[in-house]
Amino acid sequence: MPRVSRAEAERHRQEVIDHTARLIREKGSEQVSVPRAMAAAGLTHGGFYRHFSSKDDLVAQALTAAFAERREAMDALVDELADGRTDHQADGPAGEGEPCTPRAEFLARYLSTLHRDHPGQGCAAAALAADAARAEPGAPLRTAFTAGLRDLVDGFQQLPDPAGREAALADLSTMVGALMLARASDDPGLSAELLAAARHRLTATGEGAPPA
Repeated sequence: MPRVSRAEAERHRQEVIDHTARLIREKGSEQVSVPRAMAAAGLTHGGFYRHFSSKDDLVAQALTAAFAERREAMDALVDELADGRTDHQADGPAGEGEPCTPRAEFLARYLSTLHRDHPGQGCAAAALAADAARAEPGAPLRTAFTAGLRDLVDGFQQLPDPAGREAALADLSTMVGALMLARASDDPGLSAELLAAARHRLTATGEGAPPA
């Protein structure tokens, strides 16, 4: 069998991380086994330990990658708005008349039915908060979650229309909580109401609110 090059090995490793980042957001970390993660990337279970020391190591790296996706999306949104390359994306009439600032657009996208219905490409904070809360202090999952959460707060504070740190923490807590509840409800009407109510409240409190 030909030897895999270092570049190819790194590509395989990144593919496993990317697929695992999607799976743990969709299914939860406990439901994603090593064979399942490797199979999702089109690789065999036998090669796992050439890339990762343990499942905990893989999950922590996948969670870090998932948070990095969200931060990159925030940065890209700022660039889109600066170049005039985006339209307001709040669900239905609720978004009409709201200011298309980076903060308002981020809220509209985050608190949307599209985000609710596609957790595999969504925010790791909402998808894995319960998993991280159950993990032991110092566990790789909890450590990676905390680091990602800090970065998410920092990114929210650095939007061109920023909130102070206390306001940013409150806003993100509301956003994550609303998204988790909307996903947990099997009543489509209630689910949509939760998202809309949080979006309206956060947009209203963001207008002219003094920095904390």
